[in-house]
Amino acid sequence: MQIASFRQRLLSRVPLAGTFLKTPALQLIEVLSQSDLDFVCLDAEHAPFDRSAIDACCAMGRALDFPVLVRVGDGSAREILQALDCGAVGIVVPHVYSATKAAEVARAARFGRGGRGFAGSTRWAGYATQSMSDLMARSKAETVVMAQIEEPEGVDICEAIAATDGIDALFVGPADLSVAYGHDNQTSDDLVHALERVGRAADATGKAYVSWVANAQKAQEWAQYGMSCFFISSEHAWMRSAATAEARGVHNIGKA
Repeated sequence: MQIASFRQRLLSRVPLAGTFLKTPALQLIEVLSQSDLDFVCLDAEHAPFDRSAIDACCAMGRALDFPVLVRVGDGSAREILQALDCGAVGIVVPHVYSATKAAEVARAARFGRGGRGFAGSTRWAGYATQSMSDLMARSKAETVVMAQIEEPEGVDICEAIAATDGIDALFVGPADLSVAYGHDNQTSDDLVHALERVGRAADATGKAYVSWVANAQKAQEWAQYGMSCFFISSEHAWMRSAATAEARGVHNIGKA
């Protein structure tokens, strides 16, 4: 039961490896589900995922019991509702820079007054085959909400974001955060200090700690900050690097 146990595994800080999916194609969910990855995240912020593509990819994930997250384009209630109704196990919300924003995101992803609208007819709800009480309980146990901290303002109040009910994980966005600090690389002391501070906030509140990394080597390095869940590169980078490696092997035939 990979989907049903994903939130528990995330919060228990079992090492988890996933990737951002940039191509809106359900066949890639099929292929990646055959790997040792623990999840994929559809990048609806920076890649061309419309609602139809999200729906198809989430359907395949549900059919294969393979956890699919969605990084929504923004933290609006509409974007969050649509991703979860399609069957995403959770959402990644970019640019959470205040406790107010964190509370709004958490409320939009949870059932209750002023929160996620309830419909028992969605894919996530089993197309009207499950009771309201069962669905409410499953939402509490299953739905994951990750808040991306990508601005210095978010780092400055990361303790309050971490303490927000309904936020399950803090996700440091190393690229946006580095740019916001005025750097053109991801090696600055500012980024290191941010990784350390956000890690302490996550640890103090029992939340998961997440980030994007280029490879497993960087994941092993950043584990020192308390991270246990890593979004590794993307299928674009993996296809390009594998294709280049094989092509170079052929091009080098006969070369001493």
